[in-house]
Formats: sequence, structure tokens, C-alpha cells
Amino acid sequence: MATGSDRYRRFSAHLRTVFGCRVQRVAVDAGMTCPNRDGTLGTGGCLYCDEAGSRAAYVAPEQPVREQVARGVERMRRRYRAAKFLVYFQPYTNTYGPVERLRALYDEALEHPDVAGLIVGTRADCLGPGVLDLLEAYHRRTYLWLELGLQSANPATLAWIGRGHGLEAFVEGARAARQRGLRVCAHLILGLPTDQPEDDRRAVELLNGLGVDGVKLHALYVTRDSRLGALYEAAPFWLLAREEYVERAADVLERLDPRVVVHRLTSDADAERLLAPRWVLEKRAVVEEIEAALERRGTRQGSRFG
Repeated sequence: MATGSDRYRRFSAHLRTVFGCRVQRVAVDAGMTCPNRDGTLGTGGCLYCDEAGSRAAYVAPEQPVREQVARGVERMRRRYRAAKFLVYFQPYTNTYGPVERLRALYDEALEHPDVAGLIVGTRADCLGPGVLDLLEAYHRRTYLWLELGLQSANPATLAWIGRGHGLEAFVEGARAARQRGLRVCAHLILGLPTDQPEDDRRAVELLNGLGVDGVKLHALYVTRDSRLGALYEAAPFWLLAREEYVERAADVLERLDPRVVVHRLTSDADAERLLAPRWVLEKRAVVEEIEAALERRGTRQGSRFG
């Protein structure tokens, strides 16, 4: 009988199949910014983005990338007994800069002998031809994932969060990346106040149609030092309850193409910066509840696909 964790394509299991050993992500901060924060787009950044730009709490942005990698590798090796590592360019927009600078940063990350590849987080509107040429070259050279933020398939929601681009920009960016053969992982936020469950379904249908290779899910949460945090502190608004998130995540998995790799079912939040909801700090328990929901329903990833 299948357990909950056997009912979807887990990233950890996928990596073990590819590399034959345990593989962990090592997050680094390359000192990037974002066109949505530096004044280029004039929106002041996405509503939920704080001063850390989703940076992992253990990352030391003042250090060179190679030092961040070395420290991260040792940390993850001790904690998880991993043998190989993927360097994750996580905070802000990691294709937003001159191609030569990007090449130097990616090469620096790959210097470590136990690094097996790269994960590059960026925006779909920051994938010009030169950047795509560069990413395609690394795709041929190493194991590479390109992470793109969809967040919502509702144009009104994208405007509300101040995304700085519309749905078509995501579609164009994802298609351009897929045409180069790149592995694309899309981010989807569940529980945005202007979204309903049917918007989750539209997003999954869009991602299935685009042929993305991976998906990351997480609930909307509110942090200090973000515009969303200021709104929440002034007038607290509705956020998904834990039970609601579990059911909506299970709904998404049931509709997701079974070939898609699930990189994440919920996200890490920094306890010191987090305002609400506090349940997102219980990551392992939330994942187990989503797996239990699939078992209870007798379904799996792709049960309602097609």
C-alpha cells in the first residue's frame, strides 16, 4: 500500500535517482537585486518581499560565493549526511545583471568538488537572449534547474501583489526556457487574499500546459519589513488556516501532471521575521498532513490530471 510520501514525485527521491546518493541544496546570496526593487519597474517590490529577499537564515551575504558554498556544504553534510550538493542562488533575481558577472558567479559556485549543479531563482521577465544562451550552456555542462515565480495565475492577484509583470510575461519566459531544454520549476503561492481555490486549479492547468518540470508550493505568510507586513499590522487580513492549506495543496497535487517533480510542499519561514500565520513554522508536520490527506482520499499526484 502506498504511503503519502509515495503519492507524489518528491525532489529528494528524484535527486537520489539521478545521482545515486543524498543531495542537498546549499543556498547562497550573490548580492543581486531585482527590477521590482531597484526602481526599474517602479512598484517597490512584490508586496510580500522583505529585506532578506527570501534568503535562508544561515546564509552570510557578506562572504564571497565560494566561501558561502564551502560553509553551506559542511553544514548540510553534517546535518543530512549528504554526499552531493546543488548551489541554490536564492534571494532576489539571479539572472538580473551582466552576463559576464553571472558567468563568474555560477563558475565560482561550481568550483567546490562536491557541487553537482545549480539552481537559479529568477523572474520570467529577466530572461533575455544572452541570459538564455548562458543558462543553456550551463544546462549542457552541469545539472541545472531554473526557478521562476508564477505565484498566481490570476491577473488581478499579480497586480495586487505588485509583481511588476503580467501573466503573459511568465508564459513567454517559461516557454523560452523550455525551448532551450532547461528544467523549469515554477513557484505557486496558495492563499493569496485575492485568489480562490479555482485560481489554484487554473494555475496548475497553466503549468501543466507549459510543460514545466518542477513545482514549489507554499502558503502566503507575512513577514516584518515587507509592505505586506505593514498592511497586516495596520489591519490584519484573512490568511489560510493550516487545515485549508493542507486541502488546497492536496487538490493541486491531484491535478498536477504526474511527471512534474515536487520540489516543495511548504516553505521555510524565519521565526524572528514572521508575523503570521505561525503554523508555517511547523514545516514537517504540514508536509505529513498533506501526505495524510492524499492517503485519506486514496489519491495521488495526477489523479485528476488531464
